[in-house]
Amino acid sequence: MSQPDILNKPLAESSPISPEALACPVQYNERLRTEAPVYHCPHSGIYFVSDYETVRRIAKDHETFSNKFGQAMRPTQEVDEELAAIQAEGYQSVDTMLTEDPPVHRRYRGLVNQAFTARRVSTLEPNIETICHGLIDKMLAKGEVDFVTDFAEPVPLTVIAEQLGVSLEDYELFKTWSDAFVAQLSGMASREESLEAARMIVKFQQYFAARLEERRENPQDDIISDIVHAKFEDELPLDIPEMLSILQQLLVAGNETTTSSIAEAVLLWIQYPDQFAKLKANPDLVDNLVEEVLRLSTPTANMWRVATKDTEIQGTPVPAGSMVMIKFSSANRDAEVYPDPHTFDIERENVKTQIAFGYGVHMCVGASLARKEMNVAFRCLLERIEKFELLEEIEDLNYPPNVLLRGVSGLKLRVS
Repeated sequence: MSQPDILNKPLAESSPISPEALACPVQYNERLRTEAPVYHCPHSGIYFVSDYETVRRIAKDHETFSNKFGQAMRPTQEVDEELAAIQAEGYQSVDTMLTEDPPVHRRYRGLVNQAFTARRVSTLEPNIETICHGLIDKMLAKGEVDFVTDFAEPVPLTVIAEQLGVSLEDYELFKTWSDAFVAQLSGMASREESLEAARMIVKFQQYFAARLEERRENPQDDIISDIVHAKFEDELPLDIPEMLSILQQLLVAGNETTTSSIAEAVLLWIQYPDQFAKLKANPDLVDNLVEEVLRLSTPTANMWRVATKDTEIQGTPVPAGSMVMIKFSSANRDAEVYPDPHTFDIERENVKTQIAFGYGVHMCVGASLARKEMNVAFRCLLERIEKFELLEEIEDLNYPPNVLLRGVSGLKLRVS
């Protein structure tokens, strides 16, 4: 197969956030690490950082490289009146966990941590097993499935819906809303897609604002109640826009990224039958499997930072206010850290150093839940299914272009 054209052009003629680069991220990221681990893109002005040590250093240094990129990502051009009218029907967007820094970030993180305690996550395993086995029953009855929609999506989405304390009858709504947030993050949405995403986000806000008010009056054992009634260091409770911002992040982080990793795992099992056989023979390797799948899939592929002052990265001057993109997916395939980095090796010794969940104070708050879901899902699949057969060519799989997230949209399989 011939190389994509973007890999044959001089680096300066390309942009790492172009659809062409996003279509071949493994090869393009390797080129960045080799030719320009700190690449100042002449087209966008963005600084792209791709090697492991530098990505990790920047992720940890929130004082120099701020997560308060929310305002920088909002449109500065003429206001789209139709879009503004749609958004006016909902609640104003506010910066909370993902787009704030300490000490403000610490307040939000502290409140949400109370909803993701080790105790709560540890009690979920039997329910996750029940969900997985029910879905496997349906897959085996069908024989030919879309693994994404028949298993990888419903596992985390059902779990997060149950933990939020909302009705599973609204499952399709949650998926629609989650897709709307992903479209908003993609950087690739057309105007019509952006308008439709805005409409869906307003519906999400209205739905969950009502659930928040219900829990204020009648608390339950769920995350919404925890957020409504949580206090941190005697501060005032969160207001509705703040809580909606947190719930939005939990909805996306609680299903999109885990969906992508579960689907990618099965694709890797098909591509590496020796590793699949090794897993079947020794299920105790599942803990390490989870980390290796996260390393290779890294569904949150990239993340933004904003330089708070004039600085430099590996000798490259970076002026204050510059946008910086740290490439977690590239860092997780850095050969300086992971020998033979593109190979799926479930016995890789240092794989727990992978940074698919980020690093530093902004490390994913739901990491423990995602690991639990993946661990249980993999054990159930290994126990019940002897063979996965891909019904399409790997080259034909669709990974929708997105500047931050990466995941396959469908995976047609025969299972037995």
